[in-house]
This record gives sequence, structure tokens and C-alpha cells, in this order.
Amino acid sequence: MDVVRLFLLWKTLLLTFRPCFTRPGFARFAQWVTGHVLHSHDHTLTQAILAIDAPEQWQALEHFARHGAWNRDAIDEAAASLLDTDPGLYWFGFRLLAGDDTKVHRTSKDVWGVCTFHEYSARSPNRATTVRAHNWVATGALLRRHDAPACYAPLALRLYHRATQLPESAGAGSPPVPFRTKPELMVEMTRSWARLSPGEKHLLAVDGGYALKSVIVPLVKPPAGTPRVDVVTRLRHDAALYRLPEPRREGQRGRPRKYGTRRSPPGQGGRWPGPWREGEAFVYGRMRKVRYKELVCLWRALGSDILVKVVVAEVEGYKERFTLLTTATELSGLEVVEVFAARFRQEDGFRDMKQLMGWEEGRAWTREPIERTAQVVGLGVTLLRCLERCLGEAGAGGWWEAPPWYLRKTRPSVGDAQRLLQGHRAEFVRCLSEWLGELEQSGGV
Repeated sequence: MDVVRLFLLWKTLLLTFRPCFTRPGFARFAQWVTGHVLHSHDHTLTQAILAIDAPEQWQALEHFARHGAWNRDAIDEAAASLLDTDPGLYWFGFRLLAGDDTKVHRTSKDVWGVCTFHEYSARSPNRATTVRAHNWVATGALLRRHDAPACYAPLALRLYHRATQLPESAGAGSPPVPFRTKPELMVEMTRSWARLSPGEKHLLAVDGGYALKSVIVPLVKPPAGTPRVDVVTRLRHDAALYRLPEPRREGQRGRPRKYGTRRSPPGQGGRWPGPWREGEAFVYGRMRKVRYKELVCLWRALGSDILVKVVVAEVEGYKERFTLLTTATELSGLEVVEVFAARFRQEDGFRDMKQLMGWEEGRAWTREPIERTAQVVGLGVTLLRCLERCLGEAGAGGWWEAPPWYLRKTRPSVGDAQRLLQGHRAEFVRCLSEWLGELEQSGGV
């Protein structure tokens, strides 16, 4: 792979974020993100600056991480714009966003923003059952791939604090940290993403933990000027479902009914009228046979003015039935199953952020470096996803190969793109240094 050509692709991606920073700030941002991607372990500011062979600029980068001008919302918007040309952004006519939360362990109680959590996986007697961690609410785009699992590209991250463990303000004169629930953070990030494409149809895929009135209603019935966002999520087996109310008879007196008669709950979906349907959908890595029923009805938790489609599906290879709900009633049952199954790719994205980008290896202690480091980690994964797509569009074949232990691998991963850059680190760093030097001399930085 030609290193100059590779760097031109990387530079083009980085220039998307140029309007988000001051002139010197963009140089520091480019150094930070590039160094973070080029280093394979111990992802700290020190190692990032060493990865680009610029140890003399360590103090300047540290000052930028803590005090430099940083527009978080503008950076999120720029990251989303990188994906606008990706054809996989559309699923059945909708732009698909995935939302979830994840914990990043931090050992010290003096780290800003940490809360204590019960560690459910601590089954060994020599592991602590209560840990300290940052709890991040995250959203990202799900990019559809033909006959292959979807790809996840992180777009926005917000730190959640428990009401009883709110951290102190960032410093003297700073306002206190407000308490905001996870549903509130999820709604805020989803609305911000939808505003970037007001003329499109939007869809949010979340786990059952966000199947709440406080999430679905604000998105489906947004305030003026904000696009509607439909939701796909998992539903409880005992959810209260109702038919639509029957039309009033002529001369009928009394208050109009809001709900019709009650339907069987999703756990008893086999009792719904009509035969089972059969089809195939791409679910968890391959095409699987699906036997399903769907029902358009009202869900008591959302009220009588929001129509929903509930799907009960028996998926090949799984013992338990899928019980799903969507406010996008035009989607078929098979499409709902496929969209919800694709949401699991966000977990793979969290794995890449923690293992490849070193999200849990950070040494930041104060608010700004903690929040900015998390955003750099997410941007690293998104930029590598975009680089992977650009290499494919440019016809740069042969830049990756399947390992001997996984010969069935048919497409590159984030790790492959990262190893490509790391394999040309010396030449890549030279190109970066020359580019930033030219921008500084021309007044572009």
C-alpha cells in the first residue's frame, strides 16, 4: 500500500474536523487522534505523543487536553457527516442509530465522575463485587453490509452520574453538575443526530432497558422543529397490549374509549389471530429461518395516541422467542427482527474501543481530559471505519488478509485498518509532521 496515498485518505478524514477547532487546536487534535491510533498499547497522552515522534510537544498536548478550546457538539456533528456518503447508513428507508450504555472501570475514587456499581460478572471469590467505573451512554451509526454483519461507528458519548454520587463542579466558579437520567441523555443525543438530516426518516435501536415512556414518547412526538425518531426495542413478555377502540355508535353516550379490548401479552403471542408466517432474515451473523407473528395495537405504557407494532418471533438457533416492539409500523416483522439483531454490533464497537483504542487504559483524572479522551477513543474507531471504506472505494486491494486461524474471514475489521497504519508508522509520522508544518507556515493552523 502506497503510504502517501494512505496518508492523503487519513488527512481528508481529519480535515472534516477543521471547523471545530482553533488554528493551533486542530494541530493538537490531529496529533492526539493519530498518535492514539498508531500506538498499540498503554493508550495515554504520553504514548500518543511518542507514537508520532514528537516528545517535545508533550506539554502542549497535555495543556490542550485540559484547557484547549473544544466544541463537543460540533465534533459529534462532524463525525456524523463522515458517514453521510456510506450507503449502509440506510435500513429499509431509515437512518439507523444504536443506543446503549457501558461501564469503563477506574480504580481510584479520586477520579472525577466515577460511581460505584455492582459487578455481576464477579463470580470468583477473589474478585470485588462492587467496582468503581464511569458509566457512559453512547450512540452510534449502524452501517449495513450485504450478506455480512453490520458495522458500528461511535458518534456521541455522555457521562452518566448517579444522583447520590454527583461529582463536584470542574473548578472554582463552575456551575454544579446537574443530574440527568440515562433516558434524558439518550433522547438528547438522538435528537441532535436527527436534526442533522431533518428530511430523512430516523430509527433508534435500543435494548429493553430503554423501552420506556421517557425515551419513546419524546422521540415519537418531538417538539416543533425536531424530526420524529422511531424506535425498535425489546418488549416485556407481560406487556399490556390493547386493540384500537371501536368506532362510536350513532347516539352512543358517555366518554369515548381510549383503548379497545385487551390482547394476549407478547409471551402468549401464539394466541394472536392469524397463522404464523415464515421467512429468512440476517440475524447474528448469518441468514436464519424466522417464524413470526406481528400485531398492530396500543401499548398501555405509551398511551392511546401512539400506534405500535409488536412482533413475536421464533429464530433458528434460539430457544427463547423474540418479543419486539417498534413505532415504525410500516416495517415488516422480519425487518424488525433484523434491525434489533444488528443492534448487538454496538457491543463489538465497545470491545474495539476498550481493547484496540485502550478506553480503560486512560490516566485522566479531571473532567475535561476524561470527557475528551472518551471522544477521541470513539473518533478513532469511526475514522478507522471510514478509512476502511475509503480504501475499498479506491480499489486498494490486498491491504489486509485473513489470519491462518480465521480463513473464513471475508472483510476487514477495525483492527486490520489500525495494523495497516501501525505497519507504516515511520513514514506515516513523517507525512503528518510535514503536513502540520506546512499548515503552520501557511497560517492554516
